[in-house]
Order: sequence, then structure tokens, then C-alpha cells
Amino acid sequence: MLELVDVVKGFSVGGHRVEPLRGVSLAVQPGDYSAIIGPSGSGKSTLLHVLGCLERPDRGEVIVGGRSVQTLDDEALSIFRGRTLGFVFQRFHLVDRMTALRNVEMPLDYRADLSRAERRTRAEAALAQVGLAAHAGHRPRQLSGGQQQRVAIARALAARPRILLLDEPTGNLDPETGAEVLSIVRDLRRREPQMAVILVTHDHDLAARAERCYRLDAGKLWPVASAGADRAGGQMLRAL
Repeated sequence: MLELVDVVKGFSVGGHRVEPLRGVSLAVQPGDYSAIIGPSGSGKSTLLHVLGCLERPDRGEVIVGGRSVQTLDDEALSIFRGRTLGFVFQRFHLVDRMTALRNVEMPLDYRADLSRAERRTRAEAALAQVGLAAHAGHRPRQLSGGQQQRVAIARALAARPRILLLDEPTGNLDPETGAEVLSIVRDLRRREPQMAVILVTHDHDLAARAERCYRLDAGKLWPVASAGADRAGGQMLRAL
């Protein structure tokens, strides 16, 4: 479904070459629930951006559905992202002047295959999925942090993605609100069993809830847990 093959990604910082990804390989199948852990600055967000086709690798391949995304030009890549991937950012990235409904609907405005009525219906359904149908007319400043994150999740879900990418989804939330957001993710997985979920986090307890876990360290991705370790309480993760 989604595969990274020996992906290398680097940047120039102060005249020096920094490579957070140094030959990363990863395969994601329909229905997978995977977590990627690592300390701040390890390159987790860079990896998620490559997975989400927001950044192109310097070397290696990103393959989705058997097709290399490197063969797509910027316009084709944008269409591909809009129809295949859902991205939930840590900082929500909601537009203050727009209602929750419009924030969810806005990315669908670029979908030529959807009528205006279909876009609105999808946005309303996505808000209902995260329990915010009654807040459709509220603007971000009228919502709590947890509610804003729910809107961000609804915005990703409105595209009906095959792959949902979550970048520190509870990083700006208190523990109780973070638990509510994770409960929504669990419910979504029950409703959409074929949708793959990839979670990036520095929280080992959060990562232990995933079925598969990887640690990003020194530019490489290492498997550190299995579904069995998760059910046993994630001792393997917490020991790292």
C-alpha cells in the first residue's frame, strides 16, 4: 500500500549537511496501525512529511499502490495527496476566520471530482464522526484545544483517505483531552478497518497502543514492538 525504500532526506543547516533520514525503509499495509517514536530533533516530522508526500526524498523511493510518487509532477502529486492521504498536524492549522465546517470543507474545494453539495455532505459527515456536528458554525477561537484537534482530524477524514498520518496529535493537549482524541482514533479504526494509521510521537505510552512500533534513531528506522508487546502493556517501549 505504502512503501519507503532506502529513503535519504537531508538539509543544509548553517552551511552543514544534516541528514535526519539515512536509508529508511518501511512498508505499510491496509489496516495497519503503526507508531514512530524518537526524541525531538530525530527527524520524525521529516519522515512523516516524506510519507505524506509533502517533501520529496533526496534518494530512494516512495511507492504507493505499486507506483513511485517520484514519477508525479507537482500537480499530479497534489491530486494524489488529496485523494489518498489525510494529514493531522500538531498545531491544527485551522483558519481563524472560517467556521469549523468550512475548515473541514476547504481542502475539498480543490477536488474537481466532487460537486459542491458532495463536498458539504462529506464535511458534515466528518464533523459528525468526531462528535462536533453541533459545533459546525463555531470558529476555532470558540473551541477548546481538544475540539480544534477534532476539527483537524475531521478535515483529514473528509477526503476519505486510505492512509491517515498523525503528527504528535496530543502534543498540545492536556492528558485528559489527549485521551479523548485517541479514543476518536480508535473508533475511526473500527469504522474504517482498511484505513492505515501512522502516528508520530515522542510519548512511549501513546506509541504502546499501536499494533506496530518503530524507533527513529541515527537516521534509521528500527522495529521495537509488536502487537503482542502492546497487549502486554508496552513494557518493551517503556524500557527504551
